Amino acid sequence: MIATTRLKTTQSEEIFAAAQKLMPGGVSSPVRAFKSVGGQPIVFDRVLGAYIWDVDGNQYIDYVGSWGPAICGHTHPEVIAALHDALHKGTSFGAPCYLENVLAQMVIDAVPSIEMVRFVNSGTEACMAVLRLMRAFTGREKAIKFEGCYHGHADMFLVKAGSGIATLGLPDSPGVPKSVTNNTLTAPFNDLEAVRVLFEQNPDEIAGVILEPVVGNAGFIPPDAGFLEGLRKLTQEHGALLVFDEVMTGFRIAYGGAQEKFGVIPDLTTLGKVIGGGLPVGAYGGRQEIMSMVAPAGSVYQAGTLSGNPLAMTAGIKTLELLQQPGTYEYLDRITKRLTEGMLEIAKETGHAACGGQISGMFGFFFNEEGPVRNYEDAKKSDLSKFARFHRGMLEHGVYLAPSQFEAGFTSLAHTEADIDRTLEAARTVMSQSSRLMV
Repeated sequence: MIATTRLKTTQSEEIFAAAQKLMPGGVSSPVRAFKSVGGQPIVFDRVLGAYIWDVDGNQYIDYVGSWGPAICGHTHPEVIAALHDALHKGTSFGAPCYLENVLAQMVIDAVPSIEMVRFVNSGTEACMAVLRLMRAFTGREKAIKFEGCYHGHADMFLVKAGSGIATLGLPDSPGVPKSVTNNTLTAPFNDLEAVRVLFEQNPDEIAGVILEPVVGNAGFIPPDAGFLEGLRKLTQEHGALLVFDEVMTGFRIAYGGAQEKFGVIPDLTTLGKVIGGGLPVGAYGGRQEIMSMVAPAGSVYQAGTLSGNPLAMTAGIKTLELLQQPGTYEYLDRITKRLTEGMLEIAKETGHAACGGQISGMFGFFFNEEGPVRNYEDAKKSDLSKFARFHRGMLEHGVYLAPSQFEAGFTSLAHTEADIDRTLEAARTVMSQSSRLMV
């Protein structure tokens, strides 16, 4: 356990202690429990802009942003106003809603691969649906994923997954039948040769390749030059589909996502987070000939009572409108680059081996002697104990980072240059405490 020395956490401790008797581990999603960084999880009370306040009244600069959706800043006044108006019309229809048309058109206009889209309620749900669809379209059962890439908690994807699996040090999850995972093939991220071998070893059996085009669930790991292009070529050569899981990167590293940023167009795409403006949402889409197989247009079944929820659609529409304003992504890139480069420079100056990077409003860094980190195996060589102590030190200085070395960080349009200054000042203070970080 890592001691807290500067934070008042009395109410957080009481609430979390009670929560552990009510919910598994006291949380509704594993990483929130601070298992990999130790110490007391903080219990949120409210958020605004780039800041969060806990139940004890401590204020932090937030670099998690609800794990990505808060790209415009928490409780953006225009988003809140739009939601206020929508609430008067109802919270759920369970029937067609005009707002679905509006957001669907915005997504189709923005994301190069998407000609038709289906809204669901989470990124996990989107990835589950897209897996079924890619199998139906190709008539094949096997799929390739990458070590450390997380595509939700569906059985077939919990093989060498990142995110909470890595954070908690768990192997493949109990309760997942081997008969299901037999059809999941894995390769190291950024290793085209490994993918080529898998196709050769499984001729005419692989339905497709799914990946985070920029990994965010094993820490921030960008693709090597030519990697995405190579996957596009391999899948086309073998009659398989290429699927980009852009739940994290969609509308964040560019308005059109990673596929716009890198100029590589997949067959299918999953989305979430930003397109719901902070409300529960997911989506999957792609070429019309593939999406036309989804019920009721086709026979591939997928349904959801709250899919296309008018509140989620409203928040998503307003968020995408805000992101279309001139200079949005240039600003995100500038402040995030300054943050990341500043962190790495401070680490170097204070004697800590570190590496990392950023693209637009997504970033990450590793306490790693052997960087750069190109895949999950590289990420696992990071000094997790040092990260845990650094994380606690930053909390004590009013900075909230993702409570795991294996998670990306996020900035927002609400973060200011002054916030970056304060964050770097805190990082310098914490990293200069060598006796603390070197324990």
